[in-house]
Amino acid sequence: MTLNAKNFGLAGGIFWGLAMFVFTLIAVGTGYLTDFLNIMAGIYPGYSITPVGSIFGLVEGFLDGFVGLYIFAWLYNKLEKK
Repeated sequence: MTLNAKNFGLAGGIFWGLAMFVFTLIAVGTGYLTDFLNIMAGIYPGYSITPVGSIFGLVEGFLDGFVGLYIFAWLYNKLEKK
């Protein structure tokens, strides 16, 4: 079985980008998840736990999820071939 690397990457990018966006908005409103998001702020340049930061989290989360899962699917397909 082979994985479609582009679709796998898109699914991961959409999931992680939206997760970062929603997590940030929850943290802005309630203070919940701030420890986790402070770690993410150290990883993603420009990201902060603010409404504007949620947009940075959306974009950077999408890129991170896309690239990571694209490489994962590509590597899986390479190793699957015999």
